[in-house]
Amino acid sequence: MTGRPAPAALPPSLRARLGLIAALAALVVVVLGVLYADDGRPGPVDGWIQPTVDGVRPPWRQVALTTDFLGEPAGAATLVVAIVTGCLLLRRPRAAVLVVAGVGMSVGTATLLKHVVGRTIHGDGNLSYPSGHTAFATALALVVALLVTGRTGLGRTAGTSLVLAAALVAGAAMGWAEVALGAHYPTDVLGGWCTALAAVPATAWLVDRIADALQPERR
Repeated sequence: MTGRPAPAALPPSLRARLGLIAALAALVVVVLGVLYADDGRPGPVDGWIQPTVDGVRPPWRQVALTTDFLGEPAGAATLVVAIVTGCLLLRRPRAAVLVVAGVGMSVGTATLLKHVVGRTIHGDGNLSYPSGHTAFATALALVVALLVTGRTGLGRTAGTSLVLAAALVAGAAMGWAEVALGAHYPTDVLGGWCTALAAVPATAWLVDRIADALQPERR
């Protein structure tokens, strides 16, 4: 008789709802990518939002810079290592794998899409769509929220609400910093947010499928 299987990375109660949300998010990423392909100008929504956020002054500029640093390689690596360590201490190996795989898939997809879409900001080949920083922050928040949902046994509605709230807060915070620093258009931020919403549930499902396949049959 083998031991009990490790807790799922994607809580079963959330699979259907997050699957639908992931599909809708992927659709948004594609639509925005088509709309802004090979463009270097702000869209109508960008023109409405950007002037109210862009060019913040101290002390908010320092807050924006600090937030942005968390999405840079050094800050991002520190956060990932800390959360992976926490998952292992809590004996959640699948969640630990998801931290790396989910974040990697989100940021990797955002990076690939930048070259495919070809949208630029400030000229000089600065690819902007979608925002990788926003994808990173959103993905990390999603993984943590999924871990909390699984450990606390939250139901379908409460768990979905927690996951979406965490994604919204993290994505909005990083997205604000990116727009405030002039690194991205607001629609780039939306694209990065939706990239993580699409990538993380799919990656979590894949982690569970692979782990289940490798799990020895219980006797």
